[in-house]
Amino acid sequence: MISTIYIDGMRSVHCARAVYTSLAGVAGIDRADVSIGQAVIEHAGVLDGATVADAVARVGYAVRVVVTERRLPVHVPVHVPVDVLVHVPVHRPPQPPPDGATAPVPRGADGADGDAGA
Repeated sequence: MISTIYIDGMRSVHCARAVYTSLAGVAGIDRADVSIGQAVIEHAGVLDGATVADAVARVGYAVRVVVTERRLPVHVPVHVPVDVLVHVPVHRPPQPPPDGATAPVPRGADGADGDAGA
């Protein structure tokens, strides 16, 4: 089954991480996807709302409402053929050197082989 928990007081990803860590210790929860303000939990059987609310309260937040759906999560495997995977190089324009540094001279750009005085 899937339950969505709406949580008050979360304002950052650090809050979401704390709630996720706390929910990981609750027996019966198979998976939790926590974002700011809510958590979607996959679980087998009936989820005890009081236990979940206690876990969330332990890290300083309050559960506003728990909505449980009587459906199983759908996991759709994604298979991508190997010939579809294409590496696209990222082109980044050259950056100027930091203050006080000189740009390196590419080998052969000045007509020499790069060995000064050899």
